[in-house]
Amino acid sequence: MSQNNDPQKLRIAMLAYRGKPHVGGQGVYVREMSKALVELGHTVEVFGGPPYPDLDENVPLHEFPSLEIFNDHFPGRIPGFWEIKDVPDFVEVFSYLTGNFSEPLSFSLRAFKALKARSGEFDLVIDNGSLAYGNLKIQKKLGLPVLGIIHHPITVDRRLELDNARTALERFGKRRWYAFTRMQTRVCKKVQRIITVSESSKADISRDHKVDIDKIHVVPIGIDTDFFAPQKNIERIPGRIVSTASADVPLKGQKFLLEAIAKVRDEFPHVHLELVGKQREGSTTAETLNQLGLNDIVRFNQGISYQELVDLLASAEVAIVPSLYEGFSIPAIEALSCGAPLIASTGGALPEVAGPHLETCLAVPPGDSDALADQIKYAFQNPELCEKIGLAGRQRVIEKWSWRESAITTADHCRTLLSNWKTK
Repeated sequence: MSQNNDPQKLRIAMLAYRGKPHVGGQGVYVREMSKALVELGHTVEVFGGPPYPDLDENVPLHEFPSLEIFNDHFPGRIPGFWEIKDVPDFVEVFSYLTGNFSEPLSFSLRAFKALKARSGEFDLVIDNGSLAYGNLKIQKKLGLPVLGIIHHPITVDRRLELDNARTALERFGKRRWYAFTRMQTRVCKKVQRIITVSESSKADISRDHKVDIDKIHVVPIGIDTDFFAPQKNIERIPGRIVSTASADVPLKGQKFLLEAIAKVRDEFPHVHLELVGKQREGSTTAETLNQLGLNDIVRFNQGISYQELVDLLASAEVAIVPSLYEGFSIPAIEALSCGAPLIASTGGALPEVAGPHLETCLAVPPGDSDALADQIKYAFQNPELCEKIGLAGRQRVIEKWSWRESAITTADHCRTLLSNWKTK
């Protein structure tokens, strides 16, 4: 059994059941947190499922190929029987056939199997969001404490999806799909320590998962402000709006953004939207684009690099985060760090992130396309004020968020968890 001779230097197994590299918060979190922990002298190995995270060269990635039922090219495919090779594969298929989102559970069972084969090589596990039964097996059978990372409770997504279901059948399907949130509640109660990214998420996790609020701790995430910075060689393009479409779900509020742009277009015909993400045929966004006749002024930017994202934000007259709810919002701090004037809804933790209206952002109520349209017009009509707001927003990020500080605090929570675990 491998022993850790320096208790100050941790040996961490980080679990990432999904780690899409450039769109959405989970992949960014895994990359940057693992990198920052290694730079502090800790050992971190990431165990990931597809789509795999894009990690720093000093962080090993162990890929867990799944059956990829929810892949980008053929989502909802039914695997052939010859593809089912072990218990996690069977669980993945069976859970899917009963209408559930099967990835977190099947991934956690693969993680348990992999960590069992490397007994004694890690001090603890950091689980980025799966909150699945395999984590309890890791704790009970391998004796490894699990630090749970929750960006925001998926129960919020569930409520919004059910509220926006168009038929009774669709509502039934959504209830089945989100059945895994009951598993997450049970797991949350069994792990000793949980980290989240905002006070808003902390309160929501405690309420929705019925967890003692004292075992939930806020560690804000960070950003590389030297990289995500204004670009002197790039000018802001009049009428350009940049937003991130990490997922085509009601939670992200893209429908209201498109409705707002349609309201703005008559007065500002040069308005156009650059969406970071992939367009999905038959999605709500695609339907709204067709209904409003916006296909000619909306462009999707799929699979772009971080540098391309920075350049795009540097060219934006305004960046928009229209979400109905966010547990934190990496797209918001990326835009702020690049000095882009930001219009952000007040959903969830966004006020904690974006700051006061007319100081570091323009704030709008979530789900209000009229209010959003008014703020877009205001931004276009007041470019000098918005430039000042953009610079103030960048200064806010510089003062409040760094990955190094996030990693230092996370490591402290790891040591506290280990200390309590040993005396359990």
